[in-house]
Amino acid sequence: MAILSDTAICLRCWDFSETSQTVNLLTKEHGMIRGIAKGSKRDNGSFSGGFDPLTRGAIVARIKTNSDLATLTEWQLEHVWWTTRNDLAVNRGAIYMVDLVGRMLTDQDPHTNVYDALLEALNRMDDGHDIDWPLLRFQWALLVETGYQPTLTMNKEDEPVVAFSSRIGGVVEDTGEIDRVRVRKETVEVLRLLQNHGPMQPTSPDVLHRANRLLAHYLRDIIGKETAAMRWMWQE
Repeated sequence: MAILSDTAICLRCWDFSETSQTVNLLTKEHGMIRGIAKGSKRDNGSFSGGFDPLTRGAIVARIKTNSDLATLTEWQLEHVWWTTRNDLAVNRGAIYMVDLVGRMLTDQDPHTNVYDALLEALNRMDDGHDIDWPLLRFQWALLVETGYQPTLTMNKEDEPVVAFSSRIGGVVEDTGEIDRVRVRKETVEVLRLLQNHGPMQPTSPDVLHRANRLLAHYLRDIIGKETAAMRWMWQE
């Protein structure tokens, strides 16, 4: 049995009993952990009064080799992202990112860059920034970390419109084949900023929206279905 201490973002939680919860956490150093917190909802316990989604804190957990659920023994709440509860657009973005983490990562597989990208996105949205850039950077980081970084180069660079193929995993020539969606060149240029680790820059909201939709399309095809969180995020 291993005992770990880490900082974590609470992705989801469910009531296990009147006083206990099961939780899904993304930790910085140990990846995603699913666990049970017995007595977490007791006011005098070691869990800051219980877990809530989209909060950050310090955890202590026991990892059992013969169980899918860790035993959480301590949770010290450090931060609540209140805007995710008060702003509909931020709520949609946060739920969408949390859902992607749960579907794209496996348990106890460390992805520090995904943790950092989610933390940065939640912080920036909570501070009142527009959600487009943080969301785009998060989606890109998740794709890179899970081995699905899109290829953004092609032979005919002078074409005003290209295409994107989820099957091939990147930008391709616009031949009209069924696996290809048309993409404007300025959308690709925004993604190249991320590829080259460029800073957030003033960009047309329409361009950012199209870039986010493109990565969401790619993630949908990787996952194999359109999830409820995707429909909630991208409803027109």
